[in-house]
Amino acid sequence: MPAGTLYRGREGMWSWVAHRVTGVLIFFFLFVHVLDTSLVRVSPEAYDETVAVYKTPIVALLEYGLVAAVLFHALNGLRVIAVDFWSKGTRYQRQMLWIVMGIWIVLMIGALYPVLGHAVSELFGS
Repeated sequence: MPAGTLYRGREGMWSWVAHRVTGVLIFFFLFVHVLDTSLVRVSPEAYDETVAVYKTPIVALLEYGLVAAVLFHALNGLRVIAVDFWSKGTRYQRQMLWIVMGIWIVLMIGALYPVLGHAVSELFGS
């Protein structure tokens, strides 16, 4: 381990960091979502313009990132619950993390077309 590093780089510590980062990203998404939805009451035209921006391919990539963050945060949260409340949880926390990562990858592959299909067809045609 290099001198002066805070994180040892083990799976549990990186999942801890990823869990906090995804939680913060989800919080900011919800904050922006509340703000843009409130535009309906202030200016319906501004809301329509905002929704039009959300239909762009760049935002589709951001939506895919949001799906990734929510899925990881949820699956890792279930793992954390298992570690906390199952008597053998700490013994198997590393294996459970790899199971979570496998499920997450499968679900992210499954989310490719539903989330990015419109953006791909807009960029490259039907």
